[in-house]
Amino acid sequence: MSNILKDNVGDLFENWNTIPNWLSFFRIAMIPVFSVLFIKEMYIPAFIVMIVAAVTDLLDGKIARKYNLVSNLGKILDPVADKLSQMAIVIILIVKFWNNGIKYLLFLFIAKELIMIIGGLFLLSKGLRPSAAEIWGKVATTVFYIFMIAIIAIGGEGSALANVEFFKPIILSDTVITVMVVIAAILTFVSLFSYVPGFFKQIKENGEDSANK
Repeated sequence: MSNILKDNVGDLFENWNTIPNWLSFFRIAMIPVFSVLFIKEMYIPAFIVMIVAAVTDLLDGKIARKYNLVSNLGKILDPVADKLSQMAIVIILIVKFWNNGIKYLLFLFIAKELIMIIGGLFLLSKGLRPSAAEIWGKVATTVFYIFMIAIIAIGGEGSALANVEFFKPIILSDTVITVMVVIAAILTFVSLFSYVPGFFKQIKENGEDSANK
């Protein structure tokens, strides 16, 4: 099994040096920057960093497809960057809303990402590759970023733009924030379940191939 995993990981680095992959590396590097800025209550810089990270997420896939720069590493790196970014955002929001029941909903996002990570590592250990994002995965990620950016920007007291006079009339109430998190959570688990058929199909086909050898 170790040789299979070693060979599979080695294949990931064929033609890895591409702009989309560097954008993913950049997005991962922005995670601690965003986290530190937010913890230090430098909300506007943190908000800007989050937007930049979200934009790179949109660009890397488009560039890869348009200029035929799709790589094995990119197929893994992009979702990994997404998962790390989303988990960092969720953990920070859990801290922000610790005294609010919304924190329990936020823990669902972490549970989903951990399941995806464990499943991906299991496939790699079998010499398989985690499948690319399904349409529901893309929808869930887009909604997640839009909603979470909105919550960080105008999600009540302590949000990035709460003290900016222009934005005060549209500061989100706790009810609106809760609805947004519920919608994002539902889409997140719909996306998780959309991966299940492909996951078991790969396991089944791998088992059949092993039996025929």
